[in-house]
Amino acid sequence: MPESLAQILVRLLKYLRRFLLETAICFTGLTAIIYWLSPHFLAFLQSHFQQRLAFFGVLEPILALLKLSSVGALILMAPWILWRMSQGLVDVLGFSRKSSLVFMLSALLLFYAGALFCFFITLPFGINFLLGYQSQHLRPVIAVGKFVNFIGLFLLSFGLIFEIPLVMTLLCRLKICGPETFGRYRRYAILLIAVMAAVLTPTPDIFNMALMGVPLYVLYETGIIIAGILNPPSI
Repeated sequence: MPESLAQILVRLLKYLRRFLLETAICFTGLTAIIYWLSPHFLAFLQSHFQQRLAFFGVLEPILALLKLSSVGALILMAPWILWRMSQGLVDVLGFSRKSSLVFMLSALLLFYAGALFCFFITLPFGINFLLGYQSQHLRPVIAVGKFVNFIGLFLLSFGLIFEIPLVMTLLCRLKICGPETFGRYRRYAILLIAVMAAVLTPTPDIFNMALMGVPLYVLYETGIIIAGILNPPSI
């Protein structure tokens, strides 16, 4: 006898509660471990982006290292989080284990691809451009807290937005919508992308928005193509 929607929702909520509790425990422990190594990670970031940092408050260095540890914990926990999510597809939504494994590996690859793309391409180019306004009479003084916020926000955001093609494909697989739906609402997607880029970027200027908005749009179009290939319309 097929389960009712209410039964599926109850099982989903139970799974989410257990998942969030386990994630919180692992996140706290991993953040504490990374914190002791965070000065080395901060030194690496300074060397990679060739920036000298300053702090303007007594607690700012400690809070910056704590934020850096939190970002590092989330990035390192990505395989475990995605594995638990793939298990949820099997236990709650009835996906096959093969499909859930493909989902996990695809999501993991896309997340790290987004973070690496941001770290080696977007951020160096963006930081050099934004600091290009310095002159003989105008020198940048970068606060360590804002530097960590900037780097962490971009890394996590790009890791997540690179999941767009997978999310679109999953929605089509669940019959929530079809590939043609995404194409039909493309103009609204462009507007939403512009809003997301304005909200997620540290400064709402055109250049910063383009650093996130252009990859978002490319990923959206890629998602339409992949969803169309994997979920062809029925004749």
